[in-house]
This record gives sequence, structure tokens and C-alpha cells, in this order.
Amino acid sequence: MKRLRLTVSVDPERAPPFFELLANSQSIAETRLLEWNEARPERATMLYAVAGDPTEFERSAPDTPGVDSVTLSERVDGWTYALLEARPRETPVFATVHEARARGGIVVRKPVVFRDSTMSCRVFGESAAIQATVEGVPDAMDVRVDEVATLRGDHGRPTATLSARQRAAVAAAVELGYYEHPRRATHADVADHLDCAEGTAGEHLRRAEAKLVTSALDSFEPGP
Repeated sequence: MKRLRLTVSVDPERAPPFFELLANSQSIAETRLLEWNEARPERATMLYAVAGDPTEFERSAPDTPGVDSVTLSERVDGWTYALLEARPRETPVFATVHEARARGGIVVRKPVVFRDSTMSCRVFGESAAIQATVEGVPDAMDVRVDEVATLRGDHGRPTATLSARQRAAVAAAVELGYYEHPRRATHADVADHLDCAEGTAGEHLRRAEAKLVTSALDSFEPGP
């Protein structure tokens, strides 16, 4: 089984208005499709998180095909939840996500992230099924594969992305007080604990920290 991180770009001349609102609004830095409930094939309730000023989203979304209404939560730390009542088969963006999810052999993991004129998501499944899904996207879309990995462990946990040596380095750093304030340990202390060179210990920590930050941001669900 494979895990892919995909980024989808849409031809600007053929981009649906709702996609432009989600991914290319001047007042919105990022939008995330968090959950959806299709009680019936023709009706759905969708939960988005909006980073930025949600005013344009609330005003403009119901004017796009397939969206009937928008209800906003209070804004917290720059994020607002938006609950949409929609007709999913008439909403081009959601219709594409739904079609991908409906294919056998793959799972599209939420959230689906919209920013900088792109849509990004993670896909899990067998190689042949993933390949068929990528090849089956509409002509107006260009799919870029950002990461391919073999599925292992619990990818809901940020530490699942670490190698064994990176995990050992972080564990040693925590045990020795490297992350305390003020710090009680240095790269040299971590290196002694791991029985490796100081530069090697530092590299393990830097790579681990980059992975942990990226994973934490990817799994972030805004709100209190």
C-alpha cells in the first residue's frame, strides 16, 4: 500500500468560481474541507475552515453552482468554520473529490487544503488504483505528486514520519532537557547519548523537527 501527497492545479481559464473562492481569494489565505455528510446523493452538508476574512466566502459562496447557504462560526485565532448546505454533484470542486473517493482501492484523507491556486490532499491505496485516479482527473486539472511513501504505522501521529534514528535523537533530546527553557543540553550531549558525531546528532534533530512541524501543520484542525 502507498501513501501519496498530491497537489492539484487548475487551469485559470477553466477554474470553477467556487475553486477560485477557496484557493485564490485575496482575503483568504487558506481554506480546508474538513468533513462532509452526504445524507442523500443530491444533498450534502460540508464543513470548511477558513483562514482570513470569511466575509467574501459567506457572501460569494451561495452565488456559485451547487451551494445553497453558508453559516459561519465565530472567528478564533484567525480561523472560522463555515457550514455549507450544497448539492454536491453540482459543485465542481466537491464533485471531483467525491469521484476520487468513490473509486475502489483508495482513500482520500481529510482535510483537503486549498491555497495559492491549488488543492492538496493525501491519498492512500494500492498503486494501480492510485494511478487510475490520478490519470482520471479532468483535463483542466494538473496533478503533481509531492511525496510517495510506503504506508507504515499510524500516520495520524506526527512521530510516524520519523526514521528510527530521528526518533531516537528527539527522545534523547527530550530526556536530556534540550527542549527545556533554558536548555539543559546541547547537540554534543545528544551525540554522546547516541554515540555519534555532534554534527550527525544535529542533523537528525533538524530533520526530525522539520518533519514534526510539517506533520503538525498538515493535521491542524483550527478552532478552540
